Amino acid sequence: MKNSEIADLFTRMGSLLEIRGDNVFKVKAYFKAADQIRTLAEDIEQIRSEERLGDIPGVGKTLQEKIGEWLDTGRLAAYDKLVEEVPETLLDVMSVPSVGPKKAKLFFDKLAVKSLKDLTAAAKSGELEDLPGVQKKTVEKILAGIQTVESGQDRMLLNEAFWNARFVINALKDINGVRQIDYCGSLRRGRETVRDIDILVDAKDAQSVMDAFVKLHIVKSINAHGETKSSIMTKRNVQIDLRVVDQAAYGAALMYFTGSKNFNIKLRQIAIQQKRKINEYGVFDVSVKKEKCLASRTEKECFKALDLPYIPPELREDIGMAEIFEGDAVHSVPKLVELKDIRGEIHVHSQYSDGKNTVAEMAERAEELGYEYLAVSDHSQALKVARGVSVEDLRSKREEIDEINQGYQDLGESFRVLCGSEVEIDSDGNLDYDDDILRGLDIVVAAIHTGLTQSRQQLTNRLIRACQNPHTNFIAHPFGIHRGKREPYDIDFEEVCRAAVDNNVCLEINSFPHRLDLESEKVYFARKLGVKFVINTDAHSTEHMDYMPLGVGVARRGWLTKHDVVNTFPLRKLLKHIQK
Repeated sequence: MKNSEIADLFTRMGSLLEIRGDNVFKVKAYFKAADQIRTLAEDIEQIRSEERLGDIPGVGKTLQEKIGEWLDTGRLAAYDKLVEEVPETLLDVMSVPSVGPKKAKLFFDKLAVKSLKDLTAAAKSGELEDLPGVQKKTVEKILAGIQTVESGQDRMLLNEAFWNARFVINALKDINGVRQIDYCGSLRRGRETVRDIDILVDAKDAQSVMDAFVKLHIVKSINAHGETKSSIMTKRNVQIDLRVVDQAAYGAALMYFTGSKNFNIKLRQIAIQQKRKINEYGVFDVSVKKEKCLASRTEKECFKALDLPYIPPELREDIGMAEIFEGDAVHSVPKLVELKDIRGEIHVHSQYSDGKNTVAEMAERAEELGYEYLAVSDHSQALKVARGVSVEDLRSKREEIDEINQGYQDLGESFRVLCGSEVEIDSDGNLDYDDDILRGLDIVVAAIHTGLTQSRQQLTNRLIRACQNPHTNFIAHPFGIHRGKREPYDIDFEEVCRAAVDNNVCLEINSFPHRLDLESEKVYFARKLGVKFVINTDAHSTEHMDYMPLGVGVARRGWLTKHDVVNTFPLRKLLKHIQK
């Protein structure tokens, strides 16, 4: 499917037109079309072949022609012409926090800033401060933002890595002779960001797999094309390495190339103590004159040959490794939470604030996912930028939810929609709505979205006071991470965890790809202090609810079982658990 590529093209087109200062309606048309195409369930090539492009909301005749041109030629003349006038590298400049399209245009027009390198030089030389509306503090923020953007450019978000890996796997799995195919490396371990992608294949005819791999339409360049290993760079600048291994050694190779490096070292140390060796070809007994292969076909067999329990990929990291390999003893591995354990969500958004879909549409998607409940927790009134919900509209929302639940009851269905709110924590730690309003909500998710540059103590105190509020049930995205744009703010996390435990408040693992907040190390730490968690997608559309596996992966890396995660509980147990 080329949906994402066209959506990305239209997003870039809209951004460059915005920098150039084009008509705002024209700019928005590209952004709207990009959003619609990115979330299509069907292949856009199929839609075009059936002459149904006009059925996509926001895709008029002009954009239909551009889609056709790109599908036919792989290029868009209008885009090529635009980047001659407005350099494509300005998209990197615009991505820096505190810049945006207006400042990007200003810097380009006045100082010929075309790239992050140019912007860094202009900021450090003092030239930016000579421009209207740019102060010393603005320049400091820009320099910090450049560092954030550059640190994230060599790694991709987890959902993008999954998309690339699945695309390749789906393209190759049906080739005649392919018996097994998996992604490995940091992607299989569920790291929050991924540098490159490793894919392992068991196939009868290695050459046919290699040839098909380097001919995929996503390929921009070929780094290597060998008999059993090839490497490509995609048009999105993602490196993907493909290896074909023998069927008999597939499990050993999968274990080895999944890593991590330190985990593999630990396995080698254990093997040496047992007069064995382990590598990508298997586990071998070297105590005999002619070494003997003890296991190689599956990972479980390899672990067993080392007298180890099966260790899930998410735990093959430094996080908690001492719990498995403490001294000479090997300890049991917990049964980690799984996607199938999730019974509902308590933090999604609807059209009452900045969501794309109605409450009913979000509820319908939750049912399709097999959930038992869904809390629609829109932003509270103070967050104007996200169309925070007024008290009057909150009452209307409650009435609508009651009607929806009555409909489920009339049909004999047990599914239930909860009326929640993502309530803003102000600079003093107070919640946005008064006690009477908060008391009428089923779920209160407290969150910080403003004042992120306050001191460590101020931010910590805000979260502690929010935990102490008798109406707070959950703290959303506790570190305020926005990957590639904003670093986590500085708080005393241990103090926040203790306040959460003392006041029966759960911390959120936010599954949205740009957040993945809490990170797995913090989850592991908080679990040790007795914190309970909730995994949410923070969905602003029905499509975003598909991000749940990302958060579950973080929870697994943090050693969580389903008993640590409250939205694995049935609704009655959940509501009882969060009672103050």
